[in-house]
Amino acid sequence: MEQVPPVRNQAEEVRALQDTIYVIGGKWRLPIINSICNGNKRFREIERSIPGITTRMLSRELKEMEMNKLIKRTVYPDSPVLVEYESTPYCKTFGNIILAMIEWGKEHKKYVTEQPARKISSSE
Repeated sequence: MEQVPPVRNQAEEVRALQDTIYVIGGKWRLPIINSICNGNKRFREIERSIPGITTRMLSRELKEMEMNKLIKRTVYPDSPVLVEYESTPYCKTFGNIILAMIEWGKEHKKYVTEQPARKISSSE
């Protein structure tokens, strides 16, 4: 007898996807997470590692990511004040997904650039 796959709750799945996209979505979140996970801890290090990001945008994204418990901000009372960012254990649970997304992105770029463009006729 053929096994019937369980019925999936698509509304619940859509909400979960929307929550995920809210937390990691946007142009800068994944590059920031990747930068921090690659050892960049200070604001300027993170900023320099991400071409095109502005100081204001990085500041805003870091605050939002801290609020979502993806990163931890530590302030050291040195002179001048030293601030470091690190990924939380919770953020690290997303690590394998990010690596899979990086690999998929590389494959996608290859696929798109190696495939001849399809002409779209005016009747489509």
